[in-house]
Amino acid sequence: MNQELIAAIIYLLVGIAVLLVGMSFMSSGLKKIAGKGLRNFFRRTQNNGFLCMGMGLVITLLIQSSDATAALVIGFINAGAMEMGQGLSIILGGYIGTTITGVLASFSSLPISMYLLIFAFVGMVMMMFFHNEKIKNAGEILCGLGLLFFGLAVMKESFANSDINTFCKTLFSSINFPPLLFLIGVLLAAVAQSSSAITSIVIAMVGGGALELGAALYIALGATLGTVANTLLTSVNGNIEGKRTAVIAFVIRAITSTIALVILWIFEAPIAAGLHMMAINGSDQFPVAMFTVIYNVIFMPLVLPFIPLLVRFFTRLIKDKKTAQFENTVKYIDDKLLKSPEVALDQVRLEIVHMFDLSYQNYQYGLERILTFSKEHSKDIVRIEGEIDYLNARITDFLIKLAPLLQSSRERKVGAFFHVINDIERIGDHAYNFHEASDAMAAEDLSYSDAAKVEINQLDGVVRDMFKVAREIFVNKDRKALKYLRDQEEKTHQLKQDFYNSHYERVLKDECSQKMTPYISSFIVELERVADHLTNIGYSIINPTGDTQDELKQGSHKVEAQ
Repeated sequence: MNQELIAAIIYLLVGIAVLLVGMSFMSSGLKKIAGKGLRNFFRRTQNNGFLCMGMGLVITLLIQSSDATAALVIGFINAGAMEMGQGLSIILGGYIGTTITGVLASFSSLPISMYLLIFAFVGMVMMMFFHNEKIKNAGEILCGLGLLFFGLAVMKESFANSDINTFCKTLFSSINFPPLLFLIGVLLAAVAQSSSAITSIVIAMVGGGALELGAALYIALGATLGTVANTLLTSVNGNIEGKRTAVIAFVIRAITSTIALVILWIFEAPIAAGLHMMAINGSDQFPVAMFTVIYNVIFMPLVLPFIPLLVRFFTRLIKDKKTAQFENTVKYIDDKLLKSPEVALDQVRLEIVHMFDLSYQNYQYGLERILTFSKEHSKDIVRIEGEIDYLNARITDFLIKLAPLLQSSRERKVGAFFHVINDIERIGDHAYNFHEASDAMAAEDLSYSDAAKVEINQLDGVVRDMFKVAREIFVNKDRKALKYLRDQEEKTHQLKQDFYNSHYERVLKDECSQKMTPYISSFIVELERVADHLTNIGYSIINPTGDTQDELKQGSHKVEAQ
């Protein structure tokens, strides 16, 4: 093997690596810029198939990855935030949107392609010397685009090497069987987990003269099916709806690409001739890219009317299985959403609200249990306590995975979320303690006097009010409500002391048993701690330092985390 060939092979491998790095940079930068807009875009999900398809197209244009779009969709479906039909329509739109990468790659045949390499330098300068995150993100996109063109240029030069060129031509000429070429595209895209990457490499091979247009079309077509393997893998750990969605997406791709394969096989000559008319500077790079565009633009909209039928069929075909005890407790977060950190962060907020509502529900059940000894909700209390603990662990794990993916400006919000779920979990523990205390009191044949119940209800009224205010602060960041929440917390401290004094007076008057003292003491401390944690939630979201204007003058207030 001569030195020239060795150098060409090394340059080819480096070119592929640079191409993939460039695509990764572009995708990463676009996701960061899309950020909140992408999150809000998903909120506008419609039942109209064509509108959802348009959403999928736009989203994939923004993040440059149909796999990432599919992963996001499956994540939302797993979380119950999107229906299968809507998600599939978005995925189909994503298949159209992902073809833009191939079109960009084909621009390497333009006379000005050499000058496009400067994007890599400009982008790197923006990333290194500017502190503004928007500029840094734009630089990441430009750097990725420049690296993409550079990788393609290096690959084209490598494929132009006479030994590599002859080897590739001989190899694909010996194959020269459309279904086999199609299968090669499927396998390559499945391994690379990117149809865009394989299409770009094919375009570089065509540009270097190492691959004929006809063979390139079959491989590019196979790549569109192979990339769906990643969608299937994404759905493995999800719920049944996500798995059905992935299977249907694969079936749609398999059917449409097979039909396109048959059509291309029969009419290869006229199709290739028509596409060749789009050649730029005699190179068939642009025709290869346009073939993938035309295939997706024609076939994906044709599938839309059949989606409801496919959903019904596969719902019956793929049966649901029993899930883990608390698996269905999670409603909004899914690891598939990590591919779009901003969307994932917004889903965490919704999951925390869900966890908060469960803690309030158990608080109500627990209070009823300790006051009336009713066992109506005993099983519910135990179940909800388990759900709260499960959510605490699940959200914590999700935030740990999410935190490194977010921009630095989001660190404070993630930190606040960690504090909030800890406070909610502690509220759940206090509510469960009411349940246990009621059993202990029943065993000793003890109960609260009517006078004590009146005071408990008064304290409970303030705490319930604090639940509503704390939730409002968390959901809407209502800064004005924070002072009211703090005032209500102070009110619970006063009511607690009044309750103590009243109880001891009743004991002295023999209106209440001395044996109730430890239970009353423990119970009102539990209520006070619930109030403390609710205040913590408000401060975690609005003012993590715990300072208000008045407190800055008088000394900062610190809420105890019991």
